[in-house]
Amino acid sequence: MKALFVVQGEGHGHLTQALTLEKMLRNHGHEVVGMLVGRSEARDLPRFFMQRVNAPVQGFLSPNFLPSKTNQKIGLTRSIFYNIYKSPQYMASIHFLQQQIRKSGADVVINFYEILTGLTNFLFRPSIPMICIGHQYLCLHPDYPFPVAHPKSQKLMLAFTRATCLGAARKLALSFRYMPDDDRQQLSVVPPVLRDEALDTPRHHGNYITGYILNAGFSESVMQWHGKHPDIPMHFFWDKRDAAETTRIDDTLTFHRIDDHKFLHYLANCRAYATTGGFESVCEAMYMGKPVLMVPAHVEQECNAHEAWLQGAGVVADRFDMDGLLDFARTHTEDIEFRMWENEAELMVVSRIESIVEHYRNEHLSDTYMIDTAFSAG
Repeated sequence: MKALFVVQGEGHGHLTQALTLEKMLRNHGHEVVGMLVGRSEARDLPRFFMQRVNAPVQGFLSPNFLPSKTNQKIGLTRSIFYNIYKSPQYMASIHFLQQQIRKSGADVVINFYEILTGLTNFLFRPSIPMICIGHQYLCLHPDYPFPVAHPKSQKLMLAFTRATCLGAARKLALSFRYMPDDDRQQLSVVPPVLRDEALDTPRHHGNYITGYILNAGFSESVMQWHGKHPDIPMHFFWDKRDAAETTRIDDTLTFHRIDDHKFLHYLANCRAYATTGGFESVCEAMYMGKPVLMVPAHVEQECNAHEAWLQGAGVVADRFDMDGLLDFARTHTEDIEFRMWENEAELMVVSRIESIVEHYRNEHLSDTYMIDTAFSAG
């Protein structure tokens, strides 16, 4: 089986999932023939991705959300007008995707929450199936536990999510826990797709807090808390473009440019973890048994954080005030059920992809046979 990946490149979660699934498929004798990565002009592809990917990589311009003026939350109004302005270039990207799918020789397109892939599939109806994978598809499940706040933003998120999977043969919804499939919506619930390094890294209980902030504006909140608690060591990771590899504020606070090996080392050995609520790193912290503070930057992360809170993974706040995290850490216990669920990921995800492609092939052969028979009879 040959697969073509199309990846939403904003943030690191989808990129990490793509690398992990590429390795899983190769373990089972399959091939990833290309990685098409949608990204904005404001972000570079992270170094860890380019170092680890095996398939050839091509980028294309894709819609994205702009940060607010404080570089913390999402600036929704700014994002809408910006993406309307860029829409002619996005149409060029859709044609690029259509051409790449047609000439790839792939048996399946695997879409990591990239909206232009869904639009391409809807407009051009490629001759191969599209499978969509991501935690966001769990929000389409009838039993998904939405938080009470911001219902209008949730509806916008659901509309965006549905646009990414237009005409999909199946949606693989990554989940913190087991939930039944919803065949009516072509939805399969599977464990998170975590990289081997996160599963195999030795874990210890250190004396410091580590964290990850996507938008550098959150560093002010971190430094404010640090100013009141200078005795607690903290190592935070950010993707600030003009920052040095290591920015040492003082003896107990350091900011690091994002590096996957360094990040996993600090996560595996920390006392507790603080983040903006991205699904991937919260899952890694849960697997390592680390208590989590989540400070959501947008509605999708609000849903992630609420769901993780229901699972007992950590606490939710509107700023990086680590007092609540340290209180929670005193009574936090490791989630063994999550580790058992995650350990089934490779077998469940790969087998479902294989089954979908095989089913599509059989249907296509059956349709071809019926057409040939009809012509012969005529």
